[in-house]
Amino acid sequence: MVATGSLSSKNPAGVSESLDRGCHPESLLSDFDYWDYVVPEPNLNEVIFEESTCQNLVKMLENCLSESKQTKLGCSKVLVPEKLTQRIAQDVLRLSSTEPCGLRGCVMHVNLEIENVCKKLDRIVCDSSVVPTFELTLVFKQENCSWTRFRDFFGRGRFSAAFRRTLILSSGFRLVKKKLYSLIGTTVIEGS
Repeated sequence: MVATGSLSSKNPAGVSESLDRGCHPESLLSDFDYWDYVVPEPNLNEVIFEESTCQNLVKMLENCLSESKQTKLGCSKVLVPEKLTQRIAQDVLRLSSTEPCGLRGCVMHVNLEIENVCKKLDRIVCDSSVVPTFELTLVFKQENCSWTRFRDFFGRGRFSAAFRRTLILSSGFRLVKKKLYSLIGTTVIEGS
């Protein structure tokens, strides 16, 4: 919508009908123009920037999982549900949107919960040149499904090594936000 300052571009039938009912032209102008000023035009550059930021965050999370495979998790494959890292990245951006430095002021601790034990995978600093204003703790969860039963079933077969060396992540996760310089409490997001 474009903000205008004259009645000529407005609906003439609606204006004359309102004048017949005894409305004053000044109030019509303010009523019609109100919505023109309230609804902002979308900033396409901002949308593109946010999408690229989201994709960069997705890559950071996937790199964290990839680097942790053999060093901290002792597996050869990590199976990640479709769109899991995308959903997490969107939640991280949403939580950082209220911060003074945005995502740049974030330090993220990435963990994995395996059988009720939390294992630290990595610490991601979004921008090392900015003093962190908040911390996020991301907890991936291991899938508790019938895969372990299949692994036990094939225990002595040739499939056992492949199943033991594959970690399957659940679509659920936990994201905890802690403000570093504020008295406001923590925020917890449980994703499923």
